[in-house]
Amino acid sequence: QVQLVESGGGLVQPGGSLRLSCAASGSIFSVYAMGWYRQAPGKQRELVATVSRGRRTNYADSVKGRFSISRDNAKNTVFLQMNSPKPEDTAVYYCNAEISATGRGKADYWGQGTQVTVSS
Repeated sequence: QVQLVESGGGLVQPGGSLRLSCAASGSIFSVYAMGWYRQAPGKQRELVATVSRGRRTNYADSVKGRFSISRDNAKNTVFLQMNSPKPEDTAVYYCNAEISATGRGKADYWGQGTQVTVSS
């Protein structure tokens, strides 16, 4: 069984910084792309950023230049550094990873979500 566990969410002031972490654990054979998505109240879940196993990154236009995604392949962990957050970044942030579990094919896995609130 594979699990994604997020941490680091909370309340942050506009212009501050916050770092989210997500660790994959369980019967993992290999981890491919990892990423972060978010869902604000009344809105659909949207992509924030992704990073390939080779560390190629992709960002939503709304976070480019402010957020940075990175990963530690040895620890099957992905990070999201949020700099200069804005109130409109308030949402539940979900970790996503494409993982092939031992004895199984490649599949998408999701974390439980962590609340990020940007407010003064």
